[in-house]
Amino acid sequence: MERSIKKRKYDSILMIVVFILILVGLVLLYSTSAYNGQVKFHDSFYYLKKQGFATLLGILAMVVASEMDYHMFLRFAKPAYLTAVILSIAVIFIGDEYNGSKRWLSLGPVSFQPSEFAKIAVILFLASMITRNIKSMGKFRTLFKVMIPILPIVALVGANNLSTAIIILGIAVILVFVASPKYAQFIWMGVAGIGFMAIFLALESYRLERIAIWRNPEQYEKGYQTLQGLYAIGSGGLFGKGLGKSVQKLGFLPEAQNDMIFSIICEELGLVGAGLLILLFLILIWRFFVIAVHAKDLTGALIASGAMAHMMIQVILNIAVVTNSIPNTGITLPFVSYGGTSVVFLLMEMGIVLSVSAQQET
Repeated sequence: MERSIKKRKYDSILMIVVFILILVGLVLLYSTSAYNGQVKFHDSFYYLKKQGFATLLGILAMVVASEMDYHMFLRFAKPAYLTAVILSIAVIFIGDEYNGSKRWLSLGPVSFQPSEFAKIAVILFLASMITRNIKSMGKFRTLFKVMIPILPIVALVGANNLSTAIIILGIAVILVFVASPKYAQFIWMGVAGIGFMAIFLALESYRLERIAIWRNPEQYEKGYQTLQGLYAIGSGGLFGKGLGKSVQKLGFLPEAQNDMIFSIICEELGLVGAGLLILLFLILIWRFFVIAVHAKDLTGALIASGAMAHMMIQVILNIAVVTNSIPNTGITLPFVSYGGTSVVFLLMEMGIVLSVSAQQET
């Protein structure tokens, strides 16, 4: 009986922060998307209603996942990985293109991004593989064995979604780093990773073009979005213009509710509001770390570390892109940017981490 009660002691701070992010995200999404919704669909609540429905599905998935023993998910690690590979191949051949990017698959009326599913699949797959090979993780041969299966999905996802490919690769490197007793071999991994990315970027001219746009956005027509985002950030000042009072979202910044939503947040809520949002993400990442440290076994620690790596890399990439610190990669801000697939799988991931926290060592 005591063990059963203990399993329901979820990490309360993580739950509170997740629900605050959900509520804040919906408010900020409505503020950012109301104008576009009214212009395109004659409904200022259009994006909010779709995101709200996806959020409800995600919360349901989170609750179900949190009630399950996280070890059960490892039984589906290989099938999930293979499914992610198959779906990524399908996107290349029969995927739907939107704003110049082919990232979506349609199943009847339902459209989703397989790359979002791939993130969870990779976390579970690597947790399973590393756990089975933990005694030899110090050997380069084992490191190679663990990393090689990840490269095909990185390449497949990266063909149309470089940012998600970077996130998946980053998750893999961090999980291997967490489990490996030797760190010198990561120098070679870093060199190999840089070489792989250099070749990958050189294969398509548009990827090199993004670097040129990043360096001099004012000289390129495609640098328009970046410049408008920077104008929004600069005009917000310390305290912003007020919620709903952005000027840049009124047609100047295309699709403001998507990748560039952080710039509108800076314009409306200023540096202080943006800083508070970043603080919420930092608390979330800290709780992942705490759960990983106190997990009752390696599998739980790896799942929590994978979620931490996912959240940390994605938030950093999004803010870095919006502030033009790195080339534009088209990455969303978790829980805030518009995207039903993203919020559903994010919340499912939160549920799995909550399952880990419910069985953690005190």
